[in-house]
Amino acid sequence: MKMVRVRSCDAEECAYNTKSKCHTIAITVGGGLSPLCDTSIIGIKKGGLPNITAGVGACKVESCQFNKSFECVADCIRVKVFTLLPECATFKGK
Repeated sequence: MKMVRVRSCDAEECAYNTKSKCHTIAITVGGGLSPLCDTSIIGIKKGGLPNITAGVGACKVESCQFNKSFECVADCIRVKVFTLLPECATFKGK
């Protein structure tokens, strides 16, 4: 199984975000009912690896139709900022 890629991310304040791309190896999405990006780190200092585009390492949102055994099976995901917090905009309820 290939890791699902994060196509874009609007969380500009996140340390892993540079030019709307996430540059960590993998993110974790959610917990409970909310598809929040649990990997987001707010800070001025940038981190991550510039030649890496993040994948989805785990998805804890069991109510998403793309969640199969805590793995994301979407083609790719987009992270958008909703109510000041980064969330998986690809989320679709079952």
